Amino acid sequence: MKLFSVFILVIMLTSCEYFNVKKTSSQAILKEELQTFNWNDVDEYPSFSVCDSISLKEDRKGCFQSVLTLHIWEFLKQKELVVSKDIRDTILLQFQVSKEGNLFLMDTKIDSLTTQEIPNIKSLLNESLDSLPKLFPAIKRGQQVTTEFNLPIIINVN
Repeated sequence: MKLFSVFILVIMLTSCEYFNVKKTSSQAILKEELQTFNWNDVDEYPSFSVCDSISLKEDRKGCFQSVLTLHIWEFLKQKELVVSKDIRDTILLQFQVSKEGNLFLMDTKIDSLTTQEIPNIKSLLNESLDSLPKLFPAIKRGQQVTTEFNLPIIINVN
């Protein structure tokens, strides 16, 4: 009888509910992963080949921005812009780098005085992007992704 009682006790302790494994669907795992995913940050920022030797993420971002700014500045400098008033303006450029590595100027915020003095400034900015060196897209979890960013350009014409 004792043996039978122990057997019943063991069966009760190891009942089906005790060993019931909760199944998690792949969609539940995906939903949980997407909630913890930071969509506003990338593992590697877009970059040019001259920035490849830099290992720190923030330094690579700074290199990318300075190469882009310098390229636009040199292009505008070659155009020898003639104005009737002195211009000191910060133009805010909104870019998109596609996952294929193509750079698009999406929007510009330019002061009305700058637009009045240099009416073709938007076309000059777009034209400057045509001669950019090869651009590598941003990377998130090993995948190339499309990113958007803003870049201020200071215009100082005397």
